[in-house]
Amino acid sequence: MADAERQQLINRLSELAERADRQGFWTDTEFLTLAEQDILCALRLAAPFSLHAGYPDGERKVAAFGSEDMCGCPYISPVVCIKIAPASQKFADKLNHRDFLGALMGLGVRREVMGDILIADNVGYLFCLDSIASYIIDGLGEVKRTTVRCSLSEPPEFLLEPPPITSVVVASERLDAIISAVYLLSRNGGKELIQQGRVFINSRLTQNPSASLAPGALVSVRGKGRFAYEGIERETKKGRLRVRVRVY
Repeated sequence: MADAERQQLINRLSELAERADRQGFWTDTEFLTLAEQDILCALRLAAPFSLHAGYPDGERKVAAFGSEDMCGCPYISPVVCIKIAPASQKFADKLNHRDFLGALMGLGVRREVMGDILIADNVGYLFCLDSIASYIIDGLGEVKRTTVRCSLSEPPEFLLEPPPITSVVVASERLDAIISAVYLLSRNGGKELIQQGRVFINSRLTQNPSASLAPGALVSVRGKGRFAYEGIERETKKGRLRVRVRVY
């Protein structure tokens, strides 16, 4: 992120926090990327904040400034879920994330008002701000060459339940070792991803390959995916560690 863009973001976040503190009502951002969340988490602001993706462990999130005590009411998230389903699965193209995102951007929808796009059984689930939902539902009729139907939806059940626990064998709890094991990379492969600034732990950027993970940490690796670290299962006979992870 360029210095000017970074400062503009900091100014905006500070303004929203100060407004929440001064006026006593909730304020929120549009969707923040992991890099933007990292900047937010490093700031000391006038009001507390929480992050909301629309479903557990989402990546792109809205930051809400305030608290129930400060504002006198609970926060109502502006994030909704839109189901984007082929009108006929039999004649539908195989649709991927790029196809859905491209169709939405083609409508003129800004990326900042859209959160994560998840796909299951060739159906897309878009998390977005409620202010743009009607426009998308009314305007999106085709993805790739496939006719689609859009409707508001509850988050699908597969997003509400964590992935099953699996285990991988590593030499230590070092971050680079665990990333390499999860994504079947060489040890240097995991280290390079970290040094390239592509790894975030609980929304915070880390460039330290030797960092240790605590149980419950959510690790996002740009271009690879996400996993939750669940701790050590046992030590193997060869002195290595079998650790537990949930891979999204």
